[in-house]
Amino acid sequence: MMNLTHQTALVAGATRGAGRAMAIKLGEAGATVYVTGRTTRENLSPMQRKETIEESAKLVTKAGGIGIPVKVDHTNESEVKSLFQRIKEEQNGKLDILVNDIWGGDPLTEWGKDVAQHDLKKGMQILQQAVHAHIITSHYAVPLMKKNNTGLIVEITDGTDYTYRGNFYYSLAKVSNIHMAKAMAEDLKEYNITSLALTPGFLRSEAMLEHFGVREENWKEGVKVDKHFIASETPFYIGEALKHLALDSDVSRFNGKTLSTWELSDIYGFKDIDGRQPHWGNYFKTHVEK
Repeated sequence: MMNLTHQTALVAGATRGAGRAMAIKLGEAGATVYVTGRTTRENLSPMQRKETIEESAKLVTKAGGIGIPVKVDHTNESEVKSLFQRIKEEQNGKLDILVNDIWGGDPLTEWGKDVAQHDLKKGMQILQQAVHAHIITSHYAVPLMKKNNTGLIVEITDGTDYTYRGNFYYSLAKVSNIHMAKAMAEDLKEYNITSLALTPGFLRSEAMLEHFGVREENWKEGVKVDKHFIASETPFYIGEALKHLALDSDVSRFNGKTLSTWELSDIYGFKDIDGRQPHWGNYFKTHVEK
């Protein structure tokens, strides 16, 4: 196990939830982490939530790394281009890890509506944020990795296969993330760049805790709303998964694959922040699928 002291990472979409936790865990291993998002102390994003990129960066530094907040709308090509120009100048052209975690589609997704019923503008915005933004970001990140003949690209998704996920646009976005990881793995393998997709299980994010009317301290009371909440995991679980991947000198064995927090917890032996080792895959087969 090496550390990430001399590595530079970008977690695109690190304002809150899984993105923030993954940035913190990379910082815990010593990495310099650029944390991007649309919400700052001065400006709220359309998500209208209180978490900011400055807070995320501060937590990265507190964990042991160097957190650098940069306000970026990843659907805006000029802003993304400027971000990578800054990384190139500040890090001597070095980028080791890219995490594509841009989403922001929760308030846009209309569950229970088919492709004809769903608001078209909202649906296209989901794809703009969750697919186009990932493509734009990868387009400008990859040249820095190719120059140094190394890199790790992680596409954050939901689920491990191409199964329909209950909403046309949501499903299309998450499946696209999986295939993007596989396609980049094929495109970039000669440059020693590993590309993979990573999914959490039932994520107990800040927004989800609020949705269930609980706090992390009493999260189990959320089963009164949804019994499957008992199998949920904190954002730090996927943070641990990412950290172990980044520290793995043989991570290329996962090139092109779609991995999960529960699968990687079995491989690496890490636990969630509360000491549990939730396995959404087994739980889903036993309690949801049947």
